[in-house]
Amino acid sequence: MKILQSLIFGAVLFTTALVADTKVKVEDLPAAVQKTVKEQTQNAKLVGVSTEKEGGKTVYELETTVNGKSRDLMIDSAGAILSVEVEVALDSIPAAAQTAIQKKVGGETITKVETVTKGSEVSYEAAYTSKSGKKAEVGVNADGTPHK
Repeated sequence: MKILQSLIFGAVLFTTALVADTKVKVEDLPAAVQKTVKEQTQNAKLVGVSTEKEGGKTVYELETTVNGKSRDLMIDSAGAILSVEVEVALDSIPAAAQTAIQKKVGGETITKVETVTKGSEVSYEAAYTSKSGKKAEVGVNADGTPHK
Protein backbone atom coordinates (compact mmCIF):
# COMPACT_ATOMS: atom_id res chain seq x y z
CA MET A 1 0.00 0.00 0.00
CA LYS A 2 2.82 2.41 0.88
CA ILE A 3 4.45 1.72 -2.49
CA LEU A 4 1.21 2.56 -4.30
CA GLN A 5 0.82 5.77 -2.28
CA SER A 6 4.41 6.75 -3.08
CA LEU A 7 3.87 6.09 -6.79
CA ILE A 8 0.70 8.17 -6.84
CA PHE A 9 2.38 11.00 -4.91
CA GLY A 10 5.33 10.94 -7.34
CA ALA A 11 3.00 11.01 -10.35
CA VAL A 12 1.14 14.00 -8.94
CA LEU A 13 4.41 15.89 -8.34
CA PHE A 14 5.65 15.06 -11.85
CA THR A 15 2.37 16.20 -13.45
CA THR A 16 2.39 19.41 -11.42
CA ALA A 17 5.94 20.16 -12.55
CA LEU A 18 4.92 19.72 -16.19
CA VAL A 19 1.97 22.09 -15.88
CA ALA A 20 3.71 24.72 -13.75
CA ASP A 21 4.77 28.05 -15.19
CA THR A 22 8.46 28.52 -15.85
CA LYS A 23 9.90 31.87 -14.79
CA VAL A 24 12.09 33.50 -17.44
CA LYS A 25 14.17 36.65 -17.83
CA VAL A 26 13.03 39.33 -20.28
CA GLU A 27 16.32 39.10 -22.17
CA ASP A 28 15.67 35.38 -22.81
CA LEU A 29 12.34 36.05 -24.57
CA PRO A 30 11.91 36.11 -28.36
CA ALA A 31 12.51 39.61 -29.79
CA ALA A 32 8.82 40.16 -30.63
CA VAL A 33 7.79 39.26 -27.07
CA GLN A 34 10.52 41.51 -25.63
CA LYS A 35 9.13 44.40 -27.69
CA THR A 36 5.60 43.82 -26.34
CA VAL A 37 6.93 43.54 -22.78
CA LYS A 38 8.82 46.83 -23.17
CA GLU A 39 5.70 48.57 -24.55
CA GLN A 40 3.43 47.17 -21.84
CA THR A 41 5.74 48.08 -18.95
CA GLN A 42 6.30 51.74 -19.85
CA ASN A 43 3.70 52.83 -17.30
CA ALA A 44 3.65 49.66 -15.22
CA LYS A 45 5.91 47.87 -12.76
CA LEU A 46 7.21 44.51 -14.02
CA VAL A 47 6.48 41.78 -11.48
CA GLY A 48 7.57 38.77 -13.53
CA VAL A 49 7.48 36.85 -16.80
CA SER A 50 6.82 33.16 -17.21
CA THR A 51 6.16 30.67 -19.98
CA GLU A 52 3.48 28.02 -20.19
CA LYS A 53 1.96 25.72 -22.77
CA GLU A 54 -1.58 26.35 -24.00
CA GLY A 55 -2.92 24.12 -26.75
CA GLY A 56 0.60 22.82 -27.37
CA LYS A 57 1.96 26.33 -28.00
CA THR A 58 4.27 28.36 -25.79
CA VAL A 59 2.71 31.53 -24.42
CA TYR A 60 4.23 34.14 -22.16
CA GLU A 61 2.56 35.56 -19.06
CA LEU A 62 3.58 39.10 -18.22
CA GLU A 63 2.74 40.05 -14.64
CA THR A 64 2.64 43.78 -13.90
CA THR A 65 1.14 46.26 -11.49
CA VAL A 66 -0.39 49.59 -12.46
CA ASN A 67 -1.32 52.04 -9.70
CA GLY A 68 -1.02 49.24 -7.14
CA LYS A 69 -3.42 46.91 -9.01
CA SER A 70 -2.38 43.73 -10.80
CA ARG A 71 -2.46 43.52 -14.60
CA ASP A 72 -1.48 40.28 -16.31
CA LEU A 73 -1.09 39.77 -20.06
CA MET A 74 -0.82 36.57 -22.08
CA ILE A 75 1.40 37.05 -25.14
CA ASP A 76 2.06 34.67 -28.04
CA SER A 77 5.51 34.02 -29.52
CA ALA A 78 4.87 36.65 -32.23
CA GLY A 79 4.37 39.32 -29.56
CA ALA A 80 0.58 39.56 -29.96
CA ILE A 81 -1.47 40.10 -26.79
CA LEU A 82 -3.91 37.21 -26.36
CA SER A 83 -5.58 38.35 -23.15
CA VAL A 84 -5.41 40.97 -20.43
CA GLU A 85 -6.54 40.56 -16.81
CA VAL A 86 -6.90 43.78 -14.81
CA GLU A 87 -7.69 43.92 -11.10
CA VAL A 88 -10.76 46.08 -10.45
CA ALA A 89 -13.22 46.85 -7.66
CA LEU A 90 -16.33 44.66 -7.56
CA ASP A 91 -18.58 47.71 -7.76
CA SER A 92 -16.93 48.79 -11.04
CA ILE A 93 -18.22 45.84 -13.07
CA PRO A 94 -21.72 45.51 -14.59
CA ALA A 95 -24.51 45.00 -12.04
CA ALA A 96 -25.55 41.61 -13.48
CA ALA A 97 -21.96 40.34 -13.18
CA GLN A 98 -21.72 41.67 -9.60
CA THR A 99 -24.96 39.93 -8.63
CA ALA A 100 -23.93 36.62 -10.21
CA ILE A 101 -20.55 36.68 -8.47
CA GLN A 102 -22.07 37.55 -5.10
CA LYS A 103 -24.68 34.80 -5.51
CA LYS A 104 -22.04 32.19 -6.39
CA VAL A 105 -19.65 33.29 -3.62
CA GLY A 106 -22.38 33.60 -0.99
CA GLY A 107 -20.93 34.63 2.36
CA GLU A 108 -17.35 33.78 1.39
CA THR A 109 -14.57 36.38 1.24
CA ILE A 110 -13.82 37.84 -2.20
CA THR A 111 -10.07 38.40 -2.45
CA LYS A 112 -9.76 39.76 -6.00
CA VAL A 113 -11.95 40.79 -8.94
CA GLU A 114 -10.60 41.05 -12.48
CA THR A 115 -11.81 42.18 -15.86
CA VAL A 116 -10.61 39.64 -18.45
CA THR A 117 -10.34 40.78 -22.06
CA LYS A 118 -9.66 38.30 -24.87
CA GLY A 119 -9.91 40.05 -28.21
CA SER A 120 -13.27 41.80 -28.12
CA GLU A 121 -14.70 39.46 -25.47
CA VAL A 122 -14.86 40.80 -21.90
CA SER A 123 -15.66 38.70 -18.85
CA TYR A 124 -15.15 38.98 -15.09
CA GLU A 125 -13.45 36.70 -12.57
CA ALA A 126 -13.54 36.74 -8.80
CA ALA A 127 -11.18 34.84 -6.54
CA TYR A 128 -12.55 33.99 -3.11
CA THR A 129 -11.71 32.09 0.04
CA SER A 130 -14.21 29.93 1.88
CA LYS A 131 -14.61 30.00 5.63
CA SER A 132 -12.64 26.72 5.72
CA GLY A 133 -9.75 28.38 3.84
CA LYS A 134 -10.37 26.78 0.43
CA LYS A 135 -9.53 29.09 -2.50
CA ALA A 136 -11.69 29.14 -5.63
CA GLU A 137 -12.65 31.32 -8.61
CA VAL A 138 -15.84 32.13 -10.44
CA GLY A 139 -16.08 33.57 -13.95
CA VAL A 140 -19.08 35.38 -15.39
CA ASN A 141 -20.01 37.39 -18.46
CA ALA A 142 -21.34 40.97 -18.28
CA ASP A 143 -24.92 39.64 -18.26
CA GLY A 144 -24.16 37.38 -15.27
CA THR A 145 -24.11 34.09 -17.16
CA PRO A 146 -21.30 31.66 -16.29
CA HIS A 147 -18.05 32.08 -18.24
CA LYS A 148 -15.74 29.25 -19.35
